[in-house]
Amino acid sequence: MRAVVYSETGPSSVLRLVDREVPEPGPGELRVRLVRAGVNPTDWKFRAGGTYAELPYDEITPGQDGAGVVEAVGEGVLGFAVEDRVWLMLAQHGRPYGTAAEQVVVPAENAVHLPVGASYELGASLGVPAVTAHRALTSGDVTRLAPGALDGRTVLVHGGAGAVGNAAIQLARWAGATVLTTVSSDEKAALAIAAGAHQTVNYKVGDPAAEIEALAPDGVDLVVDVAPAVNNDLDRRVLRVHGTVAIYANNGGDELTMPVRETFSKNLRYQFVLLYTLAPELLRAAAEDITAAIEVGALRVGEDAGVPLHHHALDDAAAAHDAVEQGAVGKVLLDLDHD
Repeated sequence: MRAVVYSETGPSSVLRLVDREVPEPGPGELRVRLVRAGVNPTDWKFRAGGTYAELPYDEITPGQDGAGVVEAVGEGVLGFAVEDRVWLMLAQHGRPYGTAAEQVVVPAENAVHLPVGASYELGASLGVPAVTAHRALTSGDVTRLAPGALDGRTVLVHGGAGAVGNAAIQLARWAGATVLTTVSSDEKAALAIAAGAHQTVNYKVGDPAAEIEALAPDGVDLVVDVAPAVNNDLDRRVLRVHGTVAIYANNGGDELTMPVRETFSKNLRYQFVLLYTLAPELLRAAAEDITAAIEVGALRVGEDAGVPLHHHALDDAAAAHDAVEQGAVGKVLLDLDHD
């Protein structure tokens, strides 16, 4: 099989296309023939050396997300059969080989059935963005998402044109929330509206906190934040008493400071979200709720869903990594099977 690997950290030029033996699944594992693989910021950050002090394996195939067809089932696996369509999450977590390859072996719990009619493009776009968004949206007083779960609540999503932001908008809207989002341009506002946001606020113009207060005079219930170092004053101002801030990234700075009295006087909750250390029951809940949203068409990709798709061949993986690192708007995918 063809696979992309790297044996040292550095720029995208360390990525190499190689031939490797087709892996065999062990007990509790599946082998999946991939059709599409998603590229996420975590992929280039790992490759660039921002996470590893030294590589934990002699070589690594990047990629946490993908979608394809089950090709082989390991001993003891229940609920999956050859030719089942699946989407994957955490494929490379704790393992050397991820989804930038024609085939990948994963623990069965990291595979989820892809509903009938759902595209492989959608499946490959789910793992990191949708599971992160699900955990952010369920970090307040709602633990599962379903139609009506967020009725009467207002959710503010920072960076609504990003992959996690887009998934958060779609899932929150499906669950019944009023969804506001901050964006940096008219073009990104259009994408957020396509995803389902009720209102957008350009944070580069005027007083965004005042605009949000006008849109949500009773306060925001939950903030999904990608840049807490720069957004925290705004978040604290617009949140209602007992509101929640869910933080999943450190865009805009690595340090977060806050005035203690002004924060605890509103009884605010701060939930930090990292996909790789989520408890298994939270991953299962996310997979189930995401599947339910897909089945009714509430979670989508493509221009009309606010998620432009950018396709790259496997031998163009370096350009795919560069596109994500440079802030490509939408979803960057590797095409592994054109049939």
